[in-house]
Amino acid sequence: MIRTGLLGGSFNPAHRGHRAISARAIEALGLDEMWWLVSPGNPLKPDEGMAPLAARFASARRAARGLRIRVSAIERELGSPYTADTIAALVRRFPNRRFVWIMGEDNLAQFHRWRHWRRIAATVPIAVVTRPGYDGTARAARAMGWLRRFVRPAAGAMDWDDWRPPALVFLRLPPDPTSATGLRAALPRWHETPHYSFNPKALRDGVTRRPIG
Repeated sequence: MIRTGLLGGSFNPAHRGHRAISARAIEALGLDEMWWLVSPGNPLKPDEGMAPLAARFASARRAARGLRIRVSAIERELGSPYTADTIAALVRRFPNRRFVWIMGEDNLAQFHRWRHWRRIAATVPIAVVTRPGYDGTARAARAMGWLRRFVRPAAGAMDWDDWRPPALVFLRLPPDPTSATGLRAALPRWHETPHYSFNPKALRDGVTRRPIG
């Protein structure tokens, strides 16, 4: 079984925080590789200010260089923006892989708003990564009322592929203050700047190998 981490998000844009979290999670969980799932749209976020998928995908590929990360927009192919549907489809399509869902404490704080969030937790283990300023909010999150009984000790994080979901582990990793919100505030049309320029013909999905553009 290939131990594979899943990190979903808008990546609007991808940045060094995504990279740092992923590199440390790969080590802490003993992953063979990580998949960044670039969402075509987030049901919990407004469309305003959302860069085109190709630009966000290109920024993710740039940020992931040199790491064991595949960047994918497979959710567009699957036809659903909901994580529960994505994970169910990936588990069916890739039986030779063992998946763990990775998210920040900021997402755990609103996890109860995700569609079929209990089904997500019952399908794959979840690793929650420290985010500055969210520790208290995440621990007191509504979803934790149900998830608390399934928390595993961080010392056993390397054994996550032996856990039967629901299973959740908190990873206390060195924080990175970088945020996509801050980057967009400084540069609202970031995807139109030379730094983020890309060749659309060179964009192929890291999982399906299909063109992105």
